[in-house]
Amino acid sequence: MPFQILVNIFIAFLWMFFQDEWKFLTFLSGYIVGILILFFIRRFFQKPFYLFLVWAVLKLLFVFIRELISSGIVVMRQVLRPKINITPGIFRLDPDLEGDLEITLLSLLICLTPGSVVMEVTPDSKSLYVHAMDIPESKNSVLKSQKIFERAIKDVTRKYV
Repeated sequence: MPFQILVNIFIAFLWMFFQDEWKFLTFLSGYIVGILILFFIRRFFQKPFYLFLVWAVLKLLFVFIRELISSGIVVMRQVLRPKINITPGIFRLDPDLEGDLEITLLSLLICLTPGSVVMEVTPDSKSLYVHAMDIPESKNSVLKSQKIFERAIKDVTRKYV
């Protein structure tokens, strides 16, 4: 993938050289031409086309931002309640992920869910123990966001990294 980016930048500089204009817009148009060239010759590279990875990372970022906004709303609702009615507890989560990077990403993103914190990851990385502020509400939201995050993490790590 870094090779593809370097080739794309090289094509953009060649484009600027052939156009005899050293401006950003000329570089940008050369970069776009380089993307098209690399897209058409992508089968000659060992790794997938690098813009597919960029797209998968942007989707993961979008999921993160959406969950961040929804968790902020849930926290505001909890804080603004006149009477706090919570039932804290710990539950086990069994993710369908492999590798330290995927488990770490999932545990960091689960901590984003309001009222939940990953307390421990088992040594074999097959289970996460999560502390929830309000078990009935938090467990359902963690399980829902687990599926969303797992799909986005798999898209980034399994295909491209």
